Amino acid sequence: MGSGKSSIGRLVAKKLRYRFVDTDAMIVLREKAEIPEIFARKGEEYFRDLETEALDSLRLEHGLVIATGGGIVTRPDNLTRLRELGVVVWLAAAEGVIFERVSRNKNRPLLHTENPRATIRELLAGRTPLYENAAQLTIDTSEGPHEEIADRVIRETASLEG
Repeated sequence: MGSGKSSIGRLVAKKLRYRFVDTDAMIVLREKAEIPEIFARKGEEYFRDLETEALDSLRLEHGLVIATGGGIVTRPDNLTRLRELGVVVWLAAAEGVIFERVSRNKNRPLLHTENPRATIRELLAGRTPLYENAAQLTIDTSEGPHEEIADRVIRETASLEG
């Protein structure tokens, strides 16, 4: 959340002439509802099921750059699915940067709390080990133009693929 997955992902896809896919957008389209509404009506567990289904639906496709929601790693089975789809890149950002970026967006159901900054801190504390375990490559997006970060993603991913 707020790490630049969508904007950097789109740039990477454009530069590689790949198709950009956002699993959250897939879910919104399928459910005909925004994510906060899905959370409110059917709960987080249902939403996590939809994330897994979205990954499964992409298994036979190639030439994709996929952005996922930050909670997708909370299901261990999704790590296998992600790795089957390609190189897993964690776009990381400092807590303060994330807060600054997401505080402008009210479409974040997990931040509908009394203290969103504390919620971000808690989410990062719980998810960072999961991101570290899932990622084959970690890139800090806290500073620098998205264009440069996208170029770095491409360069470093290519070196991993050999």
